[in-house]
Amino acid sequence: MRTLVRNRTPFYYALYEGKTETEDEKGFYSGEPEAKYSEPIRYTVGNVSPATGYSETGSFGNLDYYDKVILTADMECPINEDSILWIDTTDTSKPHDYIVKRVSKSLNGIAIAIAKVKVSQSA
Repeated sequence: MRTLVRNRTPFYYALYEGKTETEDEKGFYSGEPEAKYSEPIRYTVGNVSPATGYSETGSFGNLDYYDKVILTADMECPINEDSILWIDTTDTSKPHDYIVKRVSKSLNGIAIAIAKVKVSQSA
């Protein structure tokens, strides 16, 4: 599997970096940890499928649902199952719009199943 340059779709991703303590409006720790992610990184070496639904080849095993598939021949692709993505909107000041459901690596490429999410923007 090779990705043609004309089919590549630029998007952004952020890698999971752990959890941080959150504070309430008075500066006290709330006891609810919050996920911390890296700064969004632009990725241009993959193509995002327009199709939705299930994989015809079963490359993701018993995965229930995903919306799109990212295909890349970049075997050094750092995107993993804890990453968040900006696919439909590339405005990284807004909340992410996709999460990774499954990563399937083969000898010459990587297929990443992603699902659309709705994230409310915190104040």
